[in-house]
Amino acid sequence: MTTAIRRDLTKARFWRHFSVQSLAAVGLFAVLIGLFDVIFPNVVPKGGRWLALIVIVLSVIYGAVRAWPRPIEQSYDSPNTTIRLVEGDLFAESGHLVIGMSDTFDTEVPHVIASNSVQAQFARRIFHEDLRELDRQLAEALIEVSPLSSISKPGKQVKYPVGTVATLRDHGRRYFCVAYTEMNERCEARGTTDGIWRSLENLWKAVCAHGNGGVVSIPVIGGGQSRLSQVLPAQDAIRFTILSYVLASRKEKICDELRIVVRPSDYDKLDRLEIQAFLKSLRAS
Repeated sequence: MTTAIRRDLTKARFWRHFSVQSLAAVGLFAVLIGLFDVIFPNVVPKGGRWLALIVIVLSVIYGAVRAWPRPIEQSYDSPNTTIRLVEGDLFAESGHLVIGMSDTFDTEVPHVIASNSVQAQFARRIFHEDLRELDRQLAEALIEVSPLSSISKPGKQVKYPVGTVATLRDHGRRYFCVAYTEMNERCEARGTTDGIWRSLENLWKAVCAHGNGGVVSIPVIGGGQSRLSQVLPAQDAIRFTILSYVLASRKEKICDELRIVVRPSDYDKLDRLEIQAFLKSLRAS
């Protein structure tokens, strides 16, 4: 049994779901046995302890199966799309990727961008630390976007509106570089919930325009250098992303599947049963 499943089994939601399903099974068995006794009298033994024991055992098994932690995913019909939460490495995923950046689209590591950030991994694992080529492609993607202002700091000094999306192309694959934080003179990236919501809205528009369906993988937003982890912890950031995607998808289809990729250290801390319940609650009535 994995650590993640053991953690789920300690959640009150699991035991509540288990109890409800088990009691429902007991009620169903009682009704069926009662009907059978009416139709075929004297067949069901009176006061049969073995029958009661069988009902209890089967009900417990049914409740455990129904409540047991499963992969966190939900499919929707309007439009036809799926949201899936996975544990792992963003850059090991196939399909399109979402890369969070600041409004200056800095790439210099480690003086401006932290070495362990998603941006740094993007430069290292996708562009093999060829920052000149990465900067060239970013500049090309932003050529039609009007700069907002400039800032005096190390690295890039041109600022773009929060929510700007630079779409990089690699044959059939797309990298959606979305600016959801503001960079200050001390090279500190800071974000707000309003800025993240606006960034997500623009992101879905870019994915719809350039993604051509398929799978889009996004990391948990709001952590790291954005300094939002206390205001928007991972559990809330995931729900934030899910809600934004579902609302945007009701206007037009964004992609076939949104895959939210969570680092193993964060995945074990999530209340995954609560996230699954949240996904289910967003199904159109």
